[in-house]
Amino acid sequence: MLMNTTIPRIIGACFYYPPQTALIAVLPDLVTLFPWPQPESVRQQTERLTEFDAETLMHDYSMLFEGIGVMPAPPWGSVYLERENLLMGDSTLNYRQFLAQQGMVTNTDNPEPEDQFGLMLMAFAYLLESDKPAAAQQLLSEHLLPWAERYLTLVQASDTEQDFYPQLAEIARLYLQTLQQQLNVPVEAKELYL
Repeated sequence: MLMNTTIPRIIGACFYYPPQTALIAVLPDLVTLFPWPQPESVRQQTERLTEFDAETLMHDYSMLFEGIGVMPAPPWGSVYLERENLLMGDSTLNYRQFLAQQGMVTNTDNPEPEDQFGLMLMAFAYLLESDKPAAAQQLLSEHLLPWAERYLTLVQASDTEQDFYPQLAEIARLYLQTLQQQLNVPVEAKELYL
């Protein structure tokens, strides 16, 4: 149950794709698929998320993921891990090399760096489904967890029109913290620049 790949796929998709009614509708199912430390709280949070209409979330999605104005919480690891806060820095190239070593090539319609938060969660799920648990833990330890907490904190603090993404960030934070604790995943210490 801890390594259920549905959780990172759904959360990852919500942090990558534009809001979709069908995706929002399945969020309450997350509570039954993972050993949450506070399942009742997660159930309430995910049920509240279904009250949002995908259309009303488009402005917030654009602000958080497409860059309308100043992005309050850039979703790419390199922005946090590179001194100049640039996309496609050394951390992205290291992650790309890691993916290549796992036989993974990111091929999306959107030509953005592979170190996008949602894409990384979906890559984690793919590695688990490919029976590569050591690589999945390496992805968490070296490439995602060093900056994920800071990113999710910024999403929660963002001045969004709706509370959907801040609430989703809290669920993602709880998911990652539980994985880290239950699997005893060491987080590689890296300096954050944002």
